[in-house]
Amino acid sequence: MDLEERIKLITRNTAEVVTLDELKTLLETNDEPRAYLGFEPSGLFHIGWLIWAYKVKDFVDAGIRFILLEATWHAWINDKLGGNIDLIRKDAKYVEHVLRAIGIDTSKIEIVDAEEMAGDKDYWGIVLRVGKANTLARIRRALTIMGRKSSEAEFDSSKMIYPLMQVADIYYLDVDIALGGTDQRKAHMLARDTAEKLKRKKIVAIHTPLLTGLQGVKRMDIDEEVFSVEYKIEQKIMKAYCPPKTITYNPVLEINKYLLFRDYGFTLVVERPEKYGGTIVYTSYEELERDYVAGKLHPLDLKKATARALSELLEPVREYFEKNKEARELLELLSKTTITR
Repeated sequence: MDLEERIKLITRNTAEVVTLDELKTLLETNDEPRAYLGFEPSGLFHIGWLIWAYKVKDFVDAGIRFILLEATWHAWINDKLGGNIDLIRKDAKYVEHVLRAIGIDTSKIEIVDAEEMAGDKDYWGIVLRVGKANTLARIRRALTIMGRKSSEAEFDSSKMIYPLMQVADIYYLDVDIALGGTDQRKAHMLARDTAEKLKRKKIVAIHTPLLTGLQGVKRMDIDEEVFSVEYKIEQKIMKAYCPPKTITYNPVLEINKYLLFRDYGFTLVVERPEKYGGTIVYTSYEELERDYVAGKLHPLDLKKATARALSELLEPVREYFEKNKEARELLELLSKTTITR
């Protein structure tokens, strides 16, 4: 794979690369660049997470050494799963199963538990150095990476440690690229800015889009998990927000753009009666979007086709969880758990 092919694979389906020139230089000068993504074990895996999961696969296919950080302590600080650290640990293992179920070879990535890093005094030395290099106001502004308002730290001061830890994760793991959703931008920019002060490596930051929630406008969250059974997928997609001729905050179109048409060679078959134009086959997202904006494709027809295609995409996940006893038991446990944000 040549340089341009690697860059295309690494940057597809992303919202931002900071910076593209730095990424090119990195790939030209480093035979084995290291990248990482940290995720909070926080409940059931929803389809919005598939965007970053598939990007991990893209990075591996592009020859990047990838580290997946199970941010267990971060989730604990952030009160996920009621702050139950044992449940958070089990959720991390459940996510590993989902990644295998969607076709990611986890033997090709390094999985690191945040608790392992927390047991090293050198890690906490980095945390303190990051804190000493930044003002309280700067750290407070970064709290939005947790999905929290800065004022929430008034009631739980441990939350102020979170941004320091996330920057320390990057330095401690000695990575060249940080991958995350656009909601992680402030942490990555904090890491880049602080690197100059501490004479650390400045990472390339790559951000993926956040899938719009099925009801529109807000981001997709754990309430919209659709992995379990086929009827659930169809039921949720058919009720989804899908305004005619509109692209913005249209989750059904986003599912096509970022998940279904991600695979080269994918075709979306829209079955319609002859009196409504007959069956049409889309071979690219651009064609689909063009017809939808022009009003040539009705939202109901788009929903039906999308639900069917998404169900087919996730069929291996259902089969995996039916056959794997540990995965099934973890899913059943988490399905009964009250999710907290």
